[in-house]
Amino acid sequence: MTDSIGTTPRAGASPSFKSLPLLLLRLRAYLALIFLVVLFSLVAPSFLSSRNLVIVAEQVAVFAILGIGMTFVILASGIDLSVGSIAGLSAMITGYLISEGLRLPFVDVAVFAHVVLVCAAALAIGTLVGMINGWFITRLRVTPFIMTLGMLYVARGAAQLVSDGATYGDLSGQAALNNEGFLLLGTGRLLSVPIPIWLMVALALVAIYVTRRTVFGRQVFAVGGNERAAELSGVRVNRIKIGTYAISGFCAALAGLIIASRLGAANPAIATSYELNAIAVVVLGGASLFGGVGTIGGTLVGAFVLGVLSNGMVLVGISDFWQTVITGAVIVLAVVVDQLQRRVEKSMSERRARQD
Repeated sequence: MTDSIGTTPRAGASPSFKSLPLLLLRLRAYLALIFLVVLFSLVAPSFLSSRNLVIVAEQVAVFAILGIGMTFVILASGIDLSVGSIAGLSAMITGYLISEGLRLPFVDVAVFAHVVLVCAAALAIGTLVGMINGWFITRLRVTPFIMTLGMLYVARGAAQLVSDGATYGDLSGQAALNNEGFLLLGTGRLLSVPIPIWLMVALALVAIYVTRRTVFGRQVFAVGGNERAAELSGVRVNRIKIGTYAISGFCAALAGLIIASRLGAANPAIATSYELNAIAVVVLGGASLFGGVGTIGGTLVGAFVLGVLSNGMVLVGISDFWQTVITGAVIVLAVVVDQLQRRVEKSMSERRARQD
């Protein structure tokens, strides 16, 4: 529930290096990132070029934003399989509003909104879909896995219905309609740094503050650690859970906007299977799928591990098929290591209890 990675030895305890394996397990994401950076810098000389590092950071931004939202859900002992579809839906809504405008009922008139309002509408719909997930899970007691799996199909189907499966191929907007500027979100730069990276950093800082400094953040950890105890201590568990899914929906919608802006087009298949990447970066970052354990910083590191691994394999020339196999193996290994850490911590706790 805290961000500390060390342990405080009790009086009279044996040498602290006994906890070294546990420390290494807790630092696994950082060690994996360092290992990958060193490895690919040796086998691919262009890996450490400034141009490639910017490319890696841009790729990581989308995974990190999705992962930040997923972190809140997993911390509260939930899961969200719909984030990829929500991203696709937000992209299609944006494409529709920019390309066709909002058609008013009963009159043959289309209203074209400013790009800021368009993005706000897409973000609001993504947040609403997340809240719907949370409401069904908390009020109707639908299992998170089943509810979000169902929403995965609902949101993806809705994205296809927006344009009957067609692609909105030009999202640059028109000056006459005052809806230009959307492409800056994914391709623009501020102080020579791509805007998606700024968005990732800003969102991460806000999320870190929320998890560490706010009542809501502490209650998220409490719900994930022991839901019944949190409820007995006065935490409104249902509201906290709905809030985490709303955050996840917002982050998914933002990721969808960035992808559509970067491509300059909106397709119903955008962000397909990205929910798996979102879960992967959270697990790689050291969060527990059982809830109550994890950090935003760890999720960022997990996103960089996945991004560096993907980029490095491309530079080395590994085939797409083997890239999929290796990425899957890394994710499985991360879960295995998480289970190993839990066993080591439990064993050490029991040993201390017997000594006391």
